[in-house]
Amino acid sequence: MNLESPETYINHPTWGLLYRISMVDESQELFTTLYAQRLFFIVTTEGKTMKFQPIGRTEAKMMLENRLRSLRRTGLHQEYDQLQSVFKRTFQ
Repeated sequence: MNLESPETYINHPTWGLLYRISMVDESQELFTTLYAQRLFFIVTTEGKTMKFQPIGRTEAKMMLENRLRSLRRTGLHQEYDQLQSVFKRTFQ
């Protein structure tokens, strides 16, 4: 899985196609269901294995807010702008 790709999709065995919102850390990413964007998952990759951990909307929103603060502090303006746009579409 390419962690830097702006659009990444994976197939969840129950919920179907998931859309990658953001990287959380080196081995974790935040995904949501493609169409409703109401169910959120932390996807952890370990080698070729993927683990799906469902999380609530509030927790997902807080994770993105933390990621936005981190990007702003480190001066990654292009990534910040892209994530800010995704954040607005998803949570506002």
